[in-house]
Amino acid sequence: MKENKLAKCYTSRWKRFSNKGFSVFSSLKKEVNIGVLAFATLTFANAELMQAQTQSSEKLRKYELEEVEVTGSRVPLTQAESARMVTVLSKPEIEAAAVHSINDLLKYAVGVDVRQRGEFGIQTDISIRGGIFDQITILLNGVNISNPQTGHLTTDFPVSMNDIERIEVLEGPAARVFGTSAFNGAINIVTKNDTKSHIGGDILAGAYGLFGAGLQGNYSNKQFSHQVSGNFRRTDGATTNSDFQTGKAYYHGVYTSDDIDVNWQFGFSDQQYGANTFYSAKYNNQYEKTRRYITSVQAQTKGWFVLTPTLYWNRSHDNFQLIKDSPKGENFHMTDVYGANLNAHFTTVLGKTAFGAEVRNEGILSTNLGKLLEEDQKVKVPGEKDKYFDKKDNRTNVSYYLEHNILLQNFTASFGVMANMNTALDHKYRFYPGIDLSYRPSIHWKAFVSWNKALRMPTFTDLYYKSPTQEGNIGLKPEETQAYTLGMQYQNNVIKTELSGFYHKGKQMIDWVMYDAEDVYHSANFKLDNRGFETNTVINTEAWLGKSSWIKQIQVGYSYISQKRKDNTPIYKSNYALNYLKHKFVANLRHKLFTEKLTLNWAFRWQDRMGDYIDFGNTNHPEGILTSYPSFALFDLKVQWTESKYTIFAEANNLLDRTYFDLGNIPQPGFWFKTGIKCKFYL
Repeated sequence: MKENKLAKCYTSRWKRFSNKGFSVFSSLKKEVNIGVLAFATLTFANAELMQAQTQSSEKLRKYELEEVEVTGSRVPLTQAESARMVTVLSKPEIEAAAVHSINDLLKYAVGVDVRQRGEFGIQTDISIRGGIFDQITILLNGVNISNPQTGHLTTDFPVSMNDIERIEVLEGPAARVFGTSAFNGAINIVTKNDTKSHIGGDILAGAYGLFGAGLQGNYSNKQFSHQVSGNFRRTDGATTNSDFQTGKAYYHGVYTSDDIDVNWQFGFSDQQYGANTFYSAKYNNQYEKTRRYITSVQAQTKGWFVLTPTLYWNRSHDNFQLIKDSPKGENFHMTDVYGANLNAHFTTVLGKTAFGAEVRNEGILSTNLGKLLEEDQKVKVPGEKDKYFDKKDNRTNVSYYLEHNILLQNFTASFGVMANMNTALDHKYRFYPGIDLSYRPSIHWKAFVSWNKALRMPTFTDLYYKSPTQEGNIGLKPEETQAYTLGMQYQNNVIKTELSGFYHKGKQMIDWVMYDAEDVYHSANFKLDNRGFETNTVINTEAWLGKSSWIKQIQVGYSYISQKRKDNTPIYKSNYALNYLKHKFVANLRHKLFTEKLTLNWAFRWQDRMGDYIDFGNTNHPEGILTSYPSFALFDLKVQWTESKYTIFAEANNLLDRTYFDLGNIPQPGFWFKTGIKCKFYL
């Protein structure tokens, strides 16, 4: 399901897909070709024709491979030059998958661990390379929307699947590129930017009282583009206390001229859901309501010296009820994040250079998180009668960065450093360098190696949260890691395969742990090393066998991770960090049936998780039994009939009706049938 990120070779040729300044991780300012390379041989009808044009097409392939830009640094580099890998879940793959949320789609990215509490992306933890959900940066069109309250809420995306052009995943620390929150990687959601005006909609229905509807519209002319959408979903829930209803609204505007590009966006999401045993297995009637606003504006100049300023603001509201409709254990939180970023890059005979700065302020008002307020400083909780925020915290992060890239014929060296200061620490600057190297023996082969350092501040939940089963730690230190990566890639017009290994050496890592069976969970620091490898192969059978092939694409991926905790303090149980995926295998087959209009997408996933959970389901042991996570395998299927103006689809998730869960005591749905229709009309 993944493809390597490829940026456009010619601006005029690929203008409709450039998405301007937010193309790939806003700070990088790439223009992306979201399709495959424009090889002359890609659409050859048969092997004889391919052989006849081998010599001329080989020259074209070499030229375009060298010219296509990819990401991985703060300056534009071609695919041949880059030393980092960004994988992409492209538009065709998104449309073919039997999913209706970003979180569900990421389950089939081989290097990503998705631990879901509710269906359709309700309360999901996403991590990369054996890390935890707080250790990645989430971006929307290149703008950081990560939540400093807790990573549990970072994936409350204000966009629906129909808004998305592609999803990009960068694995491994990237502090000098994306800042301190990119501790283990980054995920960027890029929305559509159609050049043709249109209106569209979709309707979804299925088992367990599932119903959904959405509307989308776009108006475009030579200089302006306006994209707007709205979406609603609800279900009675496939398991006990897992009902939900969600609403999303999103607007994205773009202005283009000869001298500057400007884009701006606004998003809103509202979720209400039964939280089953989401945060504690001792309470099975939990409930949560979240509301989120995001807005940003970004510009990019044109010419030899490129400036890219960005301003953004995110606000999140969270109401958690330990017992539904009861004040016991109820929490209210309101988080505000303001940020400003200025990136610049230019090219000289010495190479490509980038520099810039970012200021990000994170603040929270809460009934549970933060430092206690005086009576006259308390703030009324919006929309609530006689409820007040009585705790508060605030911190500001300032970062400066510098990067330079040396480019030779078959070799690239990209090195840089980020200087970072956070007011919650000691107001001193700390330095986080990194270097990426690549060697290209031919146009098809590339070997790469990298070393990067990164930092992550504790979330407000890590520091302050207190409940009958959990206790935060105001004395937590920020996490730090050194990461080493080694890998290779082979690519031609038929096959793309990659293999990479990594070693992350972490200190002051944060986890929630129990020290004995009678204990509550405490947030604590410890040393932890992660090591592993992953491989992924995608075969474009149409490019190999021609359009007559009934199989369109085959994808197979596998990842392996091993951890070693280095700490003298024994623990009874880890709640997050030690519950990692040791093995993950994914496979995907997309094919047509009888006609090009009828396609089927089969997806298989097998996971084996380390760690354990306390099983409260045994009536003979009401106190709970420490139980290892079982492995599981799942099949999903999507069938769709596509016409020029509409698509009819039917889906079967968990086709074999397996019993499984991502987090202990939170069962996931069995077989779930869904069907619907999507339409789109150009004006």
